[in-house]
Amino acid sequence: MAKSSFGANYREVEVGEIVHLAKAEPFVLECGVSVSNFPLAYQTYGTLNAKRNNAILVCHALSGDQYVRGEHPVTGKPGWWDRMLGPGKPIDTDRFFVISSNVIGSCMGSFGPKEINPATGTPYGLAFPFITIGDMVRAQALLLDHLGIEKLFCAIGGSMGGMQVLDWATRYPERVFAAAPIATATRQSAQNIAFHEIGRQAIMADPDWCDGDYLSQRKYPAKGLSVARMAAHVTYLSQDMLQEKFGRNLQNREHYTYGFDADFSVESYLRYQGQSFVERFDANSYLYLTRAASYFDLTEGGRKKLTDVFAGTHVRFCVVSFTSDWLYSSVESRNLVRALNAVAANVSFTEIESDKGHDSFLLELPEFDAAIRGFIDGSAKLYGVG
Repeated sequence: MAKSSFGANYREVEVGEIVHLAKAEPFVLECGVSVSNFPLAYQTYGTLNAKRNNAILVCHALSGDQYVRGEHPVTGKPGWWDRMLGPGKPIDTDRFFVISSNVIGSCMGSFGPKEINPATGTPYGLAFPFITIGDMVRAQALLLDHLGIEKLFCAIGGSMGGMQVLDWATRYPERVFAAAPIATATRQSAQNIAFHEIGRQAIMADPDWCDGDYLSQRKYPAKGLSVARMAAHVTYLSQDMLQEKFGRNLQNREHYTYGFDADFSVESYLRYQGQSFVERFDANSYLYLTRAASYFDLTEGGRKKLTDVFAGTHVRFCVVSFTSDWLYSSVESRNLVRALNAVAANVSFTEIESDKGHDSFLLELPEFDAAIRGFIDGSAKLYGVG
């Protein structure tokens, strides 16, 4: 696959496994555009058993990727869910075959706006078609077909990953035995749509965005993307966590500078988060993925009732929320659980006490780990795997 050249702030990386999908017939996106022979990057962990029925699909959040465990090739840090996945961990790779794909629209090897457009020989940029959560899931289904996996034992993920899990459970209920949507919702709220719009406008206001053509012009909207990430990162945390960790502490100084340097520790922290994000993520991908999340709505704009969406489902659900998550609050999860209960679905609900906000599912929380381990173990016994 051809690679595009990024600005000085973005570090290009070789990805792992890549499969080209839709070779035999076009893949029609929900926006109406047809694409063919497009790449999807993925990683696998563990061993697929002889019955090919021990597969777990881990779906990543907006800024995540396929590198769930082990050393991340860009950051050098552990994979984004390293503490949850591996031998003897809640998602046990000694027992299960785990698949994690980089969703289409993203920037770590999958079909996205930084990839080369064969019609022009240059990066797609804004010529890239709009994608949806459903498109991501249908591409993952093609990946499973390629791997020879007819049915998933479990689909699991948080935030935008949880949206993918819900789409899997409703679009392909016959291909999923168990589903664990974590810190997510059945549709994007007005507040979250608003936050995503702020991020997109910050990127597009950067002169180096070049109307999305920054790669061809060898520029990069680092400032805009950094601000977008800073704004989003605040929504991933809680007020209590910010206050406890930073308060009004000054950053390496005893007095105010009476200027616009990072006087406060929390300011320095956000600037670091913004800059580190710029080094690993593509700005146009951020635009497309936030738009895809904003479009997500299982009720199709209210034309369907949630009870109708889940009617007759045989999928086994474990819904998890966190008390301090104000981005995807427990209210959203309870609405989902009520709909599942109304159709007599097999569902458990766990609200985890945490002061860490939306990012709680990425952090060390023994109660959360126990809930996921218990759900997977119980489901495995019912399904006869592991």
